[in-house]
Amino acid sequence: MILLTFNIVNIEAGCKNGSEVSDSERLKISEENTRAILRILDIHDIKATFFIEISLVEKLQNLLKAISFQGHEIAFYNQNSQPDEIENTKKITQDFLEKQIKGIRQKDNKISSQILKLMEFSYISNIDNANILFPFKRLKRDTEIIEEDGLSIVPESISPYSQLPYNDFVFQILPMKYYQNMVFETLKNDDFVLIYLNSWQFTDFARYHFDVPFYRRLNSGKKMENKLDALLSWINEKEMATSRMKDYIF
Repeated sequence: MILLTFNIVNIEAGCKNGSEVSDSERLKISEENTRAILRILDIHDIKATFFIEISLVEKLQNLLKAISFQGHEIAFYNQNSQPDEIENTKKITQDFLEKQIKGIRQKDNKISSQILKLMEFSYISNIDNANILFPFKRLKRDTEIIEEDGLSIVPESISPYSQLPYNDFVFQILPMKYYQNMVFETLKNDDFVLIYLNSWQFTDFARYHFDVPFYRRLNSGKKMENKLDALLSWINEKEMATSRMKDYIF
């Protein structure tokens, strides 16, 4: 099973040559990038899970409604929110979507599973930092879903052969043919492959002069759209199964 997921987050990088991009412009970029992702998913009739950064949820209600209307799952991405903010945002979101938010993803700031269980989350999908050296730092990890305090803990996927993780950076830099082979070989060994990308990777950095490392500009913007399109075309061609996170876990 392929679990395709997207983190909807504003790009945090500063700008070059003293130029500035306002918070409202950054929000607009995130929305435009997400709608590009939605168009590609719709073309290939593949459903995914969107992890929305909690501080953006109320600002992107129309976008969230569009994501949900197309049959995708809405979940939360916690960057640095406190429990009371998460709980309040969860209630507001469930009210306007009329659907339960079951999943949450965390990276640097991790709230305990006991607290998240009290908020009635059902699963946690934690991720690690991804940079140019990250793929070579950890060569072994558990790739099975476990239960903790009544929650399902979903780990990042890693190729048992290349030992590369399926994070946003690896997708961005690897040639598509190599990435496809990695997915195919991993599914021979594991029950699922969890793939995640960030909305900011779809930014046109030639248009917006963000100060990002050269290796993060590679294959970004339209090239990232093309890579995603190629991956989904291959998935359908090979008749590989895909699922939203909540459907697969429960």
